[in-house]
Amino acid sequence: MTTSRRAKPETVTIRDIAARADVSPITVSRALRGSEVVRPETREHIARIARELGYIPNFAAGMLTSKVSSMIAVIVPNMANSIFATTLQEIGEGVGEDGYQLLIGCSDYSLEREEELVRTFLSRQTDAIVLTGHLHTPATEKMLRQSRVPVVEMWSLSGAPLGVSIGVNNYDAAVTATEHLISRGRRRIAYIGGDPSGNDRAQARIQGYRDTLEKAGLDFDPALLRTGSFEFDTGAEAVSFFVEEGLDVDAIFAASDIIALGVILELNRRRIAMPEKIAVCGFDDARIAQMVQPALTTIKFPRREIGQRVAEALLAMLSGRAPPQKTCDIGYSLIVRETT
Repeated sequence: MTTSRRAKPETVTIRDIAARADVSPITVSRALRGSEVVRPETREHIARIARELGYIPNFAAGMLTSKVSSMIAVIVPNMANSIFATTLQEIGEGVGEDGYQLLIGCSDYSLEREEELVRTFLSRQTDAIVLTGHLHTPATEKMLRQSRVPVVEMWSLSGAPLGVSIGVNNYDAAVTATEHLISRGRRRIAYIGGDPSGNDRAQARIQGYRDTLEKAGLDFDPALLRTGSFEFDTGAEAVSFFVEEGLDVDAIFAASDIIALGVILELNRRRIAMPEKIAVCGFDDARIAQMVQPALTTIKFPRREIGQRVAEALLAMLSGRAPPQKTCDIGYSLIVRETT
């Protein structure tokens, strides 16, 4: 009986390029780093040969000597959600101009998973780390403080950030959404959002909703507060619960446009008119918010600007400069459409 092994691919080395280019290995190394010590025509000649041979730089070896990886780690709770995808794209484009690449991790809204990712990324000597939100495990905070790498916390605001905090005031945004529904004459306002466990954005939105009801003299009914995953099903299932339990609801504040879309689809399926019977306000201003029927009233978050500001802060800190601001409130706006 014989066994076969996959042949180990041959690795092109700097010495191979040097032999083909008829120069020394140190000249190749300098040329590939873009050193001006090497003449421009020689750098181009060496770069062309490297491309022809399929040379792949060994960044791991370089990191051992330079202690610089040119990698920035970004941890988001959900990569399927377009709001995070847009922000990631803006960060990547912003830091890419200075030669940095992104390592992306998904915490799935778990602080323990975030801790694992931070530990892994730091072990790979990432040059900076971007986190979503300001709630972290004590171990995560300790690792980041000891590492001394630049840290940016995005999407929510922290009074005591680990590094720089860039985002929006989720509490105020929830107040604005709830006040808008009250201004439309609604008195039985339900809330549907994500699980607040370990999620500072969700916690702030729930608190903003509850405080606004209290300020308006409206009773908070725990039965009208439903939480779950950031999926269509969460919105649809909450509507079914309200209807089947015979709960009096005349407005719904959905703390995510994805959840709000599930609400709209279920209300349409049950032929419950919007906004005549139930008004709906979402959160995020995803592209689909203006395309769904009826078009969704929502809170607009400047997701692109968040990514751009995060990139600016990272590049400032990585170059040894102070970031433009320690805490940067990007702001938000209420977009009124047909559902209210």
